[in-house]
Amino acid sequence: MKLQKYKLLFGLSVLGLLASCESNLRDVQRMNEVAFSPIGQSEDINLKYTDSGKVKAILVSPLMLDYSNLEYGFNEFPKGVHVTLLDEKNTKSYVESDYAVSYNKTKIIDLQGNVKLTSSDGKYLETEQLYYDQVNEWFYTEKKFKFTDIDGSYYEGPGIDFSKDFKVVNAQQNTGEGEIDNLE
Repeated sequence: MKLQKYKLLFGLSVLGLLASCESNLRDVQRMNEVAFSPIGQSEDINLKYTDSGKVKAILVSPLMLDYSNLEYGFNEFPKGVHVTLLDEKNTKSYVESDYAVSYNKTKIIDLQGNVKLTSSDGKYLETEQLYYDQVNEWFYTEKKFKFTDIDGSYYEGPGIDFSKDFKVVNAQQNTGEGEIDNLE
């Protein structure tokens, strides 16, 4: 009988200890939570980026969340973006995606989900994720892509990087289809 009392007391003690630990565990978890909310929110935005008085890009989005108060601040576009890029001759290229994040310090834009880029001369690129380096005006991805030229020829593969105007394109391990006019 004494042994059963000790077992019962021991079991109740362990149960009480576990119950108090659970409460403390929740408190500790709450202490480690970081308040991660935007300091601003903008709806139906139409931003024009300028350099030396010239419009370089126009960004249109239904929603922008501003996290610039963080150490590595950023702007999030959870409902996607449509960007018009203008070169020195005011020719336009277009980029759209389902989601985007623009990092303030690095000047990198991360475009995600159904990313489509159309150049001013009709070249077309599709991928699931594409980064844009605003400082160097350079696009790149390690994801699968498909690049279609104005004549309908295309190539696809994993990973590509290229200049904003498509004049320099680097791609490896790709396959494609096209016509060759001259075999000299």
